[in-house]
Amino acid sequence: MFPRVRMRRLRGLKLVRETRLSCDDLILPLFVDENLDGKKTEKRPINSMPGQFRFSVEGAVKEVAEARSLGVKSVLLFGIPAQAKKDEGGSEAFNSEGVVQRTVRRLKSGSEGEGRGVVVATDLCLCEYTTHGHCGLVEAEAGAERGKGRVLNDATLEVLGEVAVSQAEAGADIVAPSGMMDGMVKAVRERLDDAGFSNTAIMSYSAKYNSALYGPFREAANSGYQFGDRSGYQMDFSNAREALREVELDISEGADIVMVKPALFYLDIISKVRERFDLPLAAYSVSGEYAMISAAAEQGYLNRAEVVLEGLTAMKRAGADLIISYFAKEVAETLSRPRQ
Repeated sequence: MFPRVRMRRLRGLKLVRETRLSCDDLILPLFVDENLDGKKTEKRPINSMPGQFRFSVEGAVKEVAEARSLGVKSVLLFGIPAQAKKDEGGSEAFNSEGVVQRTVRRLKSGSEGEGRGVVVATDLCLCEYTTHGHCGLVEAEAGAERGKGRVLNDATLEVLGEVAVSQAEAGADIVAPSGMMDGMVKAVRERLDDAGFSNTAIMSYSAKYNSALYGPFREAANSGYQFGDRSGYQMDFSNAREALREVELDISEGADIVMVKPALFYLDIISKVRERFDLPLAAYSVSGEYAMISAAAEQGYLNRAEVVLEGLTAMKRAGADLIISYFAKEVAETLSRPRQ
C-alpha cells in the first residue's frame, strides 16, 4: 500500500549532497585601471555592472586582500592602460611597467594582509591595449578603416608570447590566453619555456564563444572594437562539437587548464568537455550573466544570494572545477554562513 522507496527520506541531508561548491573553486576577476592613481586605493564604479569597480594598483591590492580574508584564494587580472598608450600593436601589453605587471609584482611582494599567497592569473590578450580593440594584430590596409581589416593570426602569436613572458617575469602564477588565436597555447608555452618559466601554468580560453553576453565587460575594460566583429576568431554559439576540437588542440599544445566561456548558457558544453577530458576545467561566468542577475535582483524579481549560489552550483554540477565569477566575494560570504 505504501512506497518502499521514499526519496524524501534523504532530502535536506547535507551528508548525501552530490555537488559541493567551495571557496577553493572560485576565481575573482579584477580590472586594474592605469588611469587611476596607482599609489592610492582608488576605485571607479562600472555602470553596466553595479557593485563592480575598476581599481588602481593599490586599490586592487586591497580588494585582493579582502577577497582572501573571505576565502577566495585566486584572482584573474585585466589591465586598462592609459588611452594614450594604446597603439595598433598593443605594445603596452608587454611593457614591464604596464599596469598588470606592476599589480602582479605588488601582490607578490606584499604582506599576508595584502593578499600574499593568492594565486594570480593574468588575462593574456591585446583587446584592451589596441586602438582598434581587436584581440590580435590587424592587417595594415586602408580597408581596415572601412571595417574590412583582417585579424592576423600568426603575427599575433609572436606578440602573445612576448606578453606571456612579461607577465611571468612579474610573477604571474598562471597566464590565460583569451584571444582564440589558432596555435596560441603552443606559442605561449614555447616562449615561456625558452625564457625559463616552465613552471608558469597556462589556463587557456579554449572554447570561447562569440557571445552577446560580453557587453558589460567591454565597457569595464574599455575594449570595444572599432570595426567588424569577433566572429572570425571566437566560436559560433550554435556549435558544440567544435568546442571539443578546440579543447583537444589546446591540450595537445600544452594547456594546463582549459576553459569554457560563457558559463550559464553553455552548461552543455561544460558537461561535454568534462566527459571527454581530464584536465582541470574552468567556467567563466561572464559580465552579462552578472548584469542580468543583478538587474533582476534589484527589481526584486529574484533573491540575489540564492540565485547566484544556484547558478554557480549548476556550473560545478556540469563539471567545472574552477569558476571565474564577479560574484566570488558574495558567494564566499554566503558559503561561510550556515545553510539549511
